[in-house]
Amino acid sequence: MSRNVFVAGVGMIPFTKPGQSATYDVMGGEAARLALADAGIDYQDVQQAYVGYVYGNSTCGQKALYRVGMTGIPVVNVNNNCSTGSSALFLARTLVASGAADCVLALGFEQMNPGALSTPWTDRPHSLEQFSALADQLLGPVEIPNALRLFGGAGQAHMRKYGTRFETFAKIRAKASRHAANNPLAVFRDVVTVDDVLAEKVMWPGVMTRSMACPPTCGAAAALIVSEDFARRRGLRTDVRIAGQSMATDLHSTFDAQDMIRLVGFDMARKATQEACEQAGVSSQDADVVELHDCFAHNELLTYEALGLCGEGEGEKLVEDGDNTYGGRWVTNPSGGLLSKGHPLGATGLAQCYELTHQLRGTADKRQVEGARLALQHNLGLGGACVVTVYQRH
Repeated sequence: MSRNVFVAGVGMIPFTKPGQSATYDVMGGEAARLALADAGIDYQDVQQAYVGYVYGNSTCGQKALYRVGMTGIPVVNVNNNCSTGSSALFLARTLVASGAADCVLALGFEQMNPGALSTPWTDRPHSLEQFSALADQLLGPVEIPNALRLFGGAGQAHMRKYGTRFETFAKIRAKASRHAANNPLAVFRDVVTVDDVLAEKVMWPGVMTRSMACPPTCGAAAALIVSEDFARRRGLRTDVRIAGQSMATDLHSTFDAQDMIRLVGFDMARKATQEACEQAGVSSQDADVVELHDCFAHNELLTYEALGLCGEGEGEKLVEDGDNTYGGRWVTNPSGGLLSKGHPLGATGLAQCYELTHQLRGTADKRQVEGARLALQHNLGLGGACVVTVYQRH
């Protein structure tokens, strides 16, 4: 039997450019303390912790949490590419829902280097080699960083298949900047126009300019996940409930479809969305506010369709109708998303949780989506894993 699960507290530190942050353990410890303070409990009340990061040595989670306390609890380190933070959240929620624990901390952080993502491991197969090989086959030679090639290639496929215009991705990027202007924790807060985005350095002619890709970022975020009984006993808030959640990995169609859109996680995102919404007894279209994985402006548009906010090929119309921002049908990424808020890999999923928790509490200040009662979170990692979470105001 699955128990009701609540987000009792959240914490997040300002995201920064590489080289401008504290070390990962300092950032992680601070985010954990903020979540504990927000919940109104002590670290001694936490029964287990899941800690996510991508770039770091083993047991970095312990080093960060030892700054908060040393209580002997199990600490499990999590690495699931860009969905690492939401994978930690998924594990925490699963543990509490099952009855195995009543109070679990999910923490994510990243101390990143400037530039494109890279790996120190050159003497073994890369986890994304099958993705790269199919991209080579479908795109031919494109001398750009791999993530840009994969997601840019998916955007290019959408343009060719549905007639989506290059300018539409610039509109998504400009929208992100307008939202981030009201987020004091975002790394980029300057508002840019569509013309500004189109005038930037071209990364791939006709496909991508520089700010259509999210920046490498340092930061940390955390959430306290509790059972209903624990919350009642301790007098904790129960206004934000995780009503549904699913993690999906790649399907055969990721490769068999011979389609760049499927290659970057479209089908696993759709599967996770359907399962999470079924658990919650809602439709994705019922959501008031959405935090989704806009690692590239192109992926935001693809994700509208994968989440079921619109049909396949209709993402551009959603943008043109203004249904991705305030005054439209949904507000997507009120935080500014990965494009403007930043993308410290291990922290991103929990930063999305932070934003949506405040939206449902009604405490998001100038970013507040009026009357928000149902929120949808989408966090994607190539290789692959996708976590979709449905939150309800309780």
